[in-house]
Amino acid sequence: MRESMKACIAVADYYVPGQTFVNRHIDKMFGGNTCVIAGRLNDKRETGARFFERRARPGAADLIAAPVMLPLNWLRHGTERVPFGRAKAELKAWLAEQKPDVILSEFGTQGVVLAPLAQELGLPMFTYFRGSDASSRVREASVRRAYRHMFPKLTGVVAVSQFLLDNLADKVGVRHDNAHVIPSGVDVRWFAPEAKRPLSALAVGRMVEKKAPHLTLDAFAEALKIAPDATLTMVGDGPLLAPLRARVAAMGMAHAVSLPGALPHEKVRDIAVGCEVFLQHSLTAENGNTEGLPTAIQEAMAAGCLTVSTRHAGIPEAIDEGETGFLVEERDAEAYTAKVVEAFGMPSGARAEMGARARDVACDRFDNAKLLVRLEALLASAART
Repeated sequence: MRESMKACIAVADYYVPGQTFVNRHIDKMFGGNTCVIAGRLNDKRETGARFFERRARPGAADLIAAPVMLPLNWLRHGTERVPFGRAKAELKAWLAEQKPDVILSEFGTQGVVLAPLAQELGLPMFTYFRGSDASSRVREASVRRAYRHMFPKLTGVVAVSQFLLDNLADKVGVRHDNAHVIPSGVDVRWFAPEAKRPLSALAVGRMVEKKAPHLTLDAFAEALKIAPDATLTMVGDGPLLAPLRARVAAMGMAHAVSLPGALPHEKVRDIAVGCEVFLQHSLTAENGNTEGLPTAIQEAMAAGCLTVSTRHAGIPEAIDEGETGFLVEERDAEAYTAKVVEAFGMPSGARAEMGARARDVACDRFDNAKLLVRLEALLASAART
């Protein structure tokens, strides 16, 4: 069944190096028997006939029809983005040539574009929700409307956390009888723990409001008072990086805190597998943007790190409080600092025990090889005969 099935994967952009979960699906699903619909293709990776770019130039007839078709799409599907005319004809012809058994839209905002065509063609279609597409984006009335039109057309939905499914139900009023939680997962074999550097900590993520890196830095500064040999590496780029570097210098912590900016995934892995503690104060941004279930936390658990984080989005679905890490409420700097200090004040054996339990949980819940099999089985069960 695995090799005989073929999935069509819909993405906004290809190739995006940081979207490891999407790229894994494209490369590995059903033994690599996939084709791809992308809003935009770039030259970062070679593509071929199995890649389709939704950028058909409108013909004269399309330009004439647009004043009618765009409002009609809005009324029927909740969005003007559904292809019509030449764009629709070219996409239908390509799908007829590729002959996929099922369509998987990575992110809900791509699903609204293709769900009407999938329904018309009788192709089962699933949409995978991962974070902002089920949090900040649903603040937009146009997105809520499009999702309400899309859900009845879908065969099923998948989300990386129950939190996202609940948020769609609460904020948009959409539910699906065939809904599943399947985290993106990580390569637990590649992230296997190695010799740990005593009192070492890691934080990974964009230097943006949602990650609150200043709260992590301030909490670590307090931990240094009881563990002066502790070290922290904060990996990531973004608008808050320069202010954070200035803050480190002003606080006299350059000897203990490293801010290298963005690093290749391989380098992040090399640091993670030797760290004892992972720190991430995730919070809901002012625009409503949230995590889904952070990949960095799943990787840290696989690497045998105990985690100090927040009760945010899907994080409580990963961390067993007091067993594999500590969680506090979002924006509670005092509680977060106290738990970071507690983590560094523990005997090294206690940190190692929590890290080992985290590794066990990651292997059980977040092994991406097992999760891919689950997703394949779900898609295969809905494939046309």
